[in-house]
Amino acid sequence: MRIAEFAERSGVGVHTLRYYERIGLLPAIARNVSGHRQFSEGDLDWVAFITRLKNMGMPLAQIRRYAQLRAQGDSTAHARMILLQEHATAMAAKIATAQDHLATIHDKIAYYRSL
Repeated sequence: MRIAEFAERSGVGVHTLRYYERIGLLPAIARNVSGHRQFSEGDLDWVAFITRLKNMGMPLAQIRRYAQLRAQGDSTAHARMILLQEHATAMAAKIATAQDHLATIHDKIAYYRSL
């Protein structure tokens, strides 16, 4: 599929897709005879995963590292797992902090209700 359709289906803008390609997040996207990008269904899955990692707060540098490892094949599965485990640990710490802040807010709400 062409980039406009891919952007619509993936929910990622055309400029962002070109940027992702430029910084190495997207593998070499196939091109048709006229030079237009031709995205595949597999590319949709990969961009959805990139989007999910971004939404989870993973920095683009880490996502790029993951993409580089992925491009090297199955021999890097362990390294990719470690990268994801490290991010999961960082996310868990952020969630714990957010839960602590939320508890503080609930305590303050309870205080105001008691007045």
